[in-house]
Amino acid sequence: MTKEFHPDRLDAKAFVLAGARLEGHESLLKYERLAQEAKGLHPDLRVDWVAVGEWRPEVGNEAGQLWMHLQARADFPMVCQRCLGPVDVPLQVDQWFRFVADEATAEALDDEVEEDLLALSREFDLHELIEDELLMALPLVPRHDECPDPVQLSASDEDFDSASAERPNPFAALASLRVGKKDT
Repeated sequence: MTKEFHPDRLDAKAFVLAGARLEGHESLLKYERLAQEAKGLHPDLRVDWVAVGEWRPEVGNEAGQLWMHLQARADFPMVCQRCLGPVDVPLQVDQWFRFVADEATAEALDDEVEEDLLALSREFDLHELIEDELLMALPLVPRHDECPDPVQLSASDEDFDSASAERPNPFAALASLRVGKKDT
């Protein structure tokens, strides 16, 4: 009998020990925080992901190590910070995670090891992990490699320059007062 695994309530230990594989091709709307970042652009966006469990034997430890490999990708709509036009940013996640007994163990080992640690759970939310990893993959400053329209490099227009030329400088009056005091 094959055990069926669900990404919303994943028994992480059973998943890894079975060497199981889960994959999905889901709407962005399934990932609420990620959908908020898209600000309603392209609601038909898809998130594709694959998770594979792997048990690795360890010398001197019968339990071995429990690992999961996660790959996820999506083309994410954002606003180019150079030209302010829409830009689709490819998001990629290709990450290995090692499961440990609990949160306290993960916290204690966090500074000592390079790998990402997760606490074992019988109700692990794989979708939440996918969403967290994709959110961390978002660029701080999204932009085109080369903007489709030329970028306007001036911060003002002709009307702005002519308006400031017509107004008298408020400090000119102070300068005339200062000149007047020197004459006396």
